[in-house]
Amino acid sequence: METQAITQEISEPAAENAKPLTKEVSGSVALLEALIVEGVDTVFGYPGGAIMPIYDALYDYNDKLNHVLVRHEQGGIHAGQGYARTSGKVGVVFATSGPGATNLITGLADAQIDSTPLVCITGQVFAHLLGTDAFQETDVINITTPVTKWNYQVTDANEIPEVIAKAFYIAKSGRPGPVLIDITKNAQIQKFKYEGYTPCNHIRSYRPKPIVRTEYIQQAAELINQAKKPFIIWGQGVILGSAEQEFKAFVEKSGIPAAWTILGAGAIPSDHEQNVGMLGMHGNYGPNVLTNECDVLIAIGMRFDDRVTGRLDKYAKQAKVIHLDIDPAEIDKNVKTTVPVWGDCKETLPMLTAAIEQKKHNDWLNKFNEYTQKEVEAVIYDELNPASGEMTMGEVIKQLNDITKGETVIVSDVGQHQMVACRYAKLNNTRSNVTSGGLGTMGFALPAAIGAKFGAQDRTVVAVIGDGGFQMTLQELGTIMQSGVNVKIIILNNHFLGMVRQWQELFNERRYSFVDIQSPDFVMVARGYGIEGKSISERADLAGSLKEMLDHNGSYLLEVIVTKENNVFPMVPQGCSVSEIRLK
Repeated sequence: METQAITQEISEPAAENAKPLTKEVSGSVALLEALIVEGVDTVFGYPGGAIMPIYDALYDYNDKLNHVLVRHEQGGIHAGQGYARTSGKVGVVFATSGPGATNLITGLADAQIDSTPLVCITGQVFAHLLGTDAFQETDVINITTPVTKWNYQVTDANEIPEVIAKAFYIAKSGRPGPVLIDITKNAQIQKFKYEGYTPCNHIRSYRPKPIVRTEYIQQAAELINQAKKPFIIWGQGVILGSAEQEFKAFVEKSGIPAAWTILGAGAIPSDHEQNVGMLGMHGNYGPNVLTNECDVLIAIGMRFDDRVTGRLDKYAKQAKVIHLDIDPAEIDKNVKTTVPVWGDCKETLPMLTAAIEQKKHNDWLNKFNEYTQKEVEAVIYDELNPASGEMTMGEVIKQLNDITKGETVIVSDVGQHQMVACRYAKLNNTRSNVTSGGLGTMGFALPAAIGAKFGAQDRTVVAVIGDGGFQMTLQELGTIMQSGVNVKIIILNNHFLGMVRQWQELFNERRYSFVDIQSPDFVMVARGYGIEGKSISERADLAGSLKEMLDHNGSYLLEVIVTKENNVFPMVPQGCSVSEIRLK
């Protein structure tokens, strides 16, 4: 990540001929005016004492800003994440001081590791009370420093226009991330001479886009042109850089097989002939095994997370590594790079594409296809097409694919269902896979799906959630009820904390320690919030019930009872090499 210690120099104006209109306004009004100029249309939040002046000002902005009242601040920030992930814009969240601010921490950490652009505004006690342990006072700046790209406390209303401009610029530029601005109550109330709002496009000493070094582009191209078994692995950086078309052009000209991390899914369609599947602990067989057989590994917009690499001392040691990334801190952090290509991949990929030779790697691609066939025979066919017994998670996703034809936004929670959804969901479009990647936050999906729908109102949004994760944030059904947002919810209920149970089965001799979780009647709970739904346990009811859910006018909850002790395979056991991936 770019440094937290971003200096406070005056930013350059975005428009030299701007004509500010001087007037007296409160800090709260200045904040809301800034949001409007930044193009914000939706704010997720929860009011409280220390942020009350901002909410009072918001009363007069109902025609300009849509405020979504969540039921918990964690729900608010996950909704902001979902909004940012589907819209490509900065998510905005309001919370009060003390517990309101601390309830944002999980979402900030999630957004930080998954590079999600957010601007969170927290209220704070009056400046003269700072440090006195006043009611609902916490040191939110020191608490959030490790989990934000930048944070700042405003104690004087005069600072608000410049600080908010910096906040948006920092959140969305370079490698995106969350920013938190803490505003004391006196600064919210204070009137000051307001000269308009100018978005920021430059901060001295902050350089979000590294200078591209053409010699490295040329070196990378030479390695690619000489390679016999090159392999592309890509992550969310392609999507964050809006470089999907540039990436597709590079893949197709190079002829190289390409695999994705879970956050990179959808950058090219699932059925693209060079898309060979998912990397990682529960990824596809071929991409994992053949990582340790390729001669040139081209990593684009991904950070070599441990769930992708397995044992680092046994990861791709035979390969020359080309790493394209906007964040220089990721280069050589986990995997030693032969050629580093710093820069925005929207800029670097066309340069690299122009420098490489057009090729086909049919024999090498066929090897991936052979591994895919082995995986189909050992795992995939039975998971997606069980002939008898209880339903599987995989067949639910397959049936959903058959109906939606890959045109749906899938928002998944964390656990077995997440891995199944990411493995099997068909995605024709970018920004269609929303999940908690690096932090692995249970409870993410329901509020994130709400935000995802506000960010992509013309698309169908389906939340795929486990029975454990759903109970962590089910209060956000109230947000659905009050806002009227149309979200489709599938609960894959195996009556277990499934991923932990799988590990206990495989590595702890089936010592099932506190993973047998009891749940309420989810359908009855949903109906208490005015949301229609049903629960099914028979395979014959699945296709019709999914269609009923998708056709329903409004939000809908479908609980599907699935087999209790089914495991997600393939699997790279912790502490093993990716080439030691298990099919069963």
